[in-house]
Amino acid sequence: MPTINIREWLQERPEIESVFACVCDLNGTMRGKRLPIEKAKAIMDDGLRMPLSILSVDIWGEDIENSELVFETGDADGVCDYTGRPIVVVNWTSRPSALVMFWMGTEDGKPFLGDPRHALSDIVDRYKALGLTPVVATELEFYICDPSQQQPQPPCSPVTGKRLDSDGALSLDELQHFDAFLNDVYDACHEQGIPADAAISENGAGQFEINMVHVADPLQAADDAVLFKRLVRGIARKHGLAATFMAKPYGDRSGSGFHVHFSLIDKDGVNMFDNGGDEGTPLMLQAVAGLLETMQENTLTFAPHHNSYRRLLPGAHAPTSVAWGYENRTTAIRIPGGSHKARRIEHRVAGADANPYLVLGSILGGALVGIEEKMTPDAPIVGDAYRQKLDHLPLDWATAIQAFRRGKNVENVFSKRLQTMLVECKQQELKRFSRYVTDFEYDSYLEIV
Repeated sequence: MPTINIREWLQERPEIESVFACVCDLNGTMRGKRLPIEKAKAIMDDGLRMPLSILSVDIWGEDIENSELVFETGDADGVCDYTGRPIVVVNWTSRPSALVMFWMGTEDGKPFLGDPRHALSDIVDRYKALGLTPVVATELEFYICDPSQQQPQPPCSPVTGKRLDSDGALSLDELQHFDAFLNDVYDACHEQGIPADAAISENGAGQFEINMVHVADPLQAADDAVLFKRLVRGIARKHGLAATFMAKPYGDRSGSGFHVHFSLIDKDGVNMFDNGGDEGTPLMLQAVAGLLETMQENTLTFAPHHNSYRRLLPGAHAPTSVAWGYENRTTAIRIPGGSHKARRIEHRVAGADANPYLVLGSILGGALVGIEEKMTPDAPIVGDAYRQKLDHLPLDWATAIQAFRRGKNVENVFSKRLQTMLVECKQQELKRFSRYVTDFEYDSYLEIV
């Protein structure tokens, strides 16, 4: 990542009066402090302090009951260090501000093992020890919707004034009707150093996908995804819209995925998945085998919320089984076609609601398990994977939580600290959802059973 002279940067932007110092919690939510802009250099040089427990709060921002991070340590502070990601401008608010990304360490100067960004960094370091560097690109889908209603509705076209009422897969009209919004998104990506590439209109009304350019730095790719989600929501508000990365905001429309493409290069930049043909190298097949081996127990990182499992339904354009194939979008792991020079793996399980650090950690960590143990995958799936008898991903949230808690390979990917934190967080969220009775249940049962 490029470095900057913070004093010169601030001198060029006298309109900025405040800076947000942020860490990313287990749910992928940025949490932190607002400070006067004069403090920017000091916190980037010396860091700042926040409670370690801030990384493990639930989706509502509440502490985890009986968490040792709160009670056994007296809710001790951690030391937030600057990640090196260049300071970014937030210009869709009432006044322009700056944002700086931090990650959490302990008093003895070591990384805090419950920090999702540190978890990904550890995996990248393990690849470096093998002389390999992951090259990563992400594809994030999202919906824009009308914020005036309690329940989400497709937005009205800024051109026709009519509400979108049909799926517009690859619709040029939808891209052009919302070009003012998309132009601001691309401008903000450029300002924040996010390598946004192609934009397409997806299968749902008001659904879009923006792809990122491949980068040889998984930490940058995850940072990009976290910042991208935040700026899309912010710019949508500026345009009188709402944007959501929920996995399934509409029960009868397509869900939103977070697809990840990756390959591995050596110190000379050679693609280690390219064998000159369509099959890929033995190293690529080992990586595929590791992804299949760890997929069920790591599903919680790909589908971390109650709503996530509404997307993982058979025939819903999202994978439901542990399977791989060449140029096959019904499988969880797809080997795209095209030039052998770009041979890579596409992982299709994660929803757009997932934490990018944990998603990339699970994918690259799972592939590493296969490489280290020299695993061999079963034969690739040909045809419709939904119609074949295959091992299923966890079908519900509770099963996924237990799979992650008991998974034999989870500790080969994540620290015990992070594993425990995520399980406790999700169990608390599940408990709360289990107590909530929906209107649909009342309509179905109240005076019937």
